[in-house]
Amino acid sequence: MPEWRLSDRTLTADRARPLGAGIVNVTEDSMYEGARSGTPERAILDGVRLAEAGFDLIDVGAVPARSGPAVDADAEAARLLPAVEGLLERLDVPITADTFNPEVARRAAAAGAHAINDIGGGRDEMLEVVAEAGCGYVLMHIEGPPREDRPVPDYGDVVARLLQFFGERIERAGALGVPAEAIALDPGLDFDLDTDQAIEILARVGELGALGRPIFMSLSRKDFIGAVLAGSWDRRLAAGDRGPGTLAAAAIAVAGGAEIHRLHDVEALDAIRVAGAIADG
Repeated sequence: MPEWRLSDRTLTADRARPLGAGIVNVTEDSMYEGARSGTPERAILDGVRLAEAGFDLIDVGAVPARSGPAVDADAEAARLLPAVEGLLERLDVPITADTFNPEVARRAAAAGAHAINDIGGGRDEMLEVVAEAGCGYVLMHIEGPPREDRPVPDYGDVVARLLQFFGERIERAGALGVPAEAIALDPGLDFDLDTDQAIEILARVGELGALGRPIFMSLSRKDFIGAVLAGSWDRRLAAGDRGPGTLAAAAIAVAGGAEIHRLHDVEALDAIRVAGAIADG
């Protein structure tokens, strides 16, 4: 994989051993009931458990990505920062702060977060924060502000659209002081993408390698998996019933060349490790 430069280290992934980022949510309302830590104290314990199980990074967030009432920066930071700080004290693995609020990102980086995982699509204010902090950055594809409903665009060739979007945002990031080496790319499955588009991206994920940046695949228990399993978006299975589907999708993503995988479960970590060994074989 291309090297991914964080605040104090550089990560690489051997094809035979993709990296797993364990998900910790300091919330009571995240989409998957099994990943609701609730309090910073619980989040620290959950993050330590994931690291001890073999995860290479821990990704900590404090606001559900898809929906819910607005959360101001102070309230989000009050949950996120103690969890980040506690995990940094207990662990040697990198900690990524999952936020699309630039002010929260600034505080998280100052607290020691090694990277910012941003579902906001690389807005200038966030890129300026990352440049100032000198940390790593996960750039996710999204066509508008997070947590707002809008029709899914008809892209024509959805992979071509991702290549265009990422290319433009990487260039803009460089202009604002964020080097390409600090950026990993998240296709943003479930965000401004329908089920068919998500499947096409997974089938062609290797094409995103043309950008020369590692792919940070966040598909664990996503809605598109529930829709595939139920045969309908409207009847899609609940997040708790999407575990086996996640294993299959994650293995396909590994085979396609995705290097970093944001996952809820140790079983999914096992799946990417076996898939990596087979893909390398």
